[in-house]
Amino acid sequence: MVNRVILIGNLGRDPEVRRLENGAAVAKFSVATNENYQDKTTGEWQKQTEWHEIVAWRQRAEQAEKIFKKGTLVYVEGKLTHRKYTDANNIERYRTEVVANYMRKIKDPGMGGDGNYFPTHEPGSAPATTTATATANSAAPAPPPANAPTATAEKTAADAASNGDSPDGDLPF
Repeated sequence: MVNRVILIGNLGRDPEVRRLENGAAVAKFSVATNENYQDKTTGEWQKQTEWHEIVAWRQRAEQAEKIFKKGTLVYVEGKLTHRKYTDANNIERYRTEVVANYMRKIKDPGMGGDGNYFPTHEPGSAPATTTATATANSAAPAPPPANAPTATAEKTAADAASNGDSPDGDLPF
């Protein structure tokens, strides 16, 4: 099963950070994504904005508080969660949120720099790595997918294909 969300959008408000009794930080903020579509009846282009509620925990929450501000263009990767709660009027409410496990501030290419990485990872997964040095005008690549093949696997497949022993049977490409 896969539960993975990737968003690139602008912060709608500064992150709201609070501390739990155990000292853990939790940040909440919203990200707006836009989609353009052509109205079938008028033929005019319309812009539709979707708002996504993001929750970041611990180190990611602290980093979001320091780096993210309203209007910042961000990359957020996480999982979709749904929760039920009772409001002040004793009415049951439901909320859909993205729990962030990777976040990055994206700078406008004209401003230089490569944004700020949050090299944190989920328990049981390999830590994300970043390059400390980047040229001022280069954009850093997005993180590789969690299921991306390793260089060793790619090399093994390439070696097998060059020897005529293709891992896909008789397909040499």
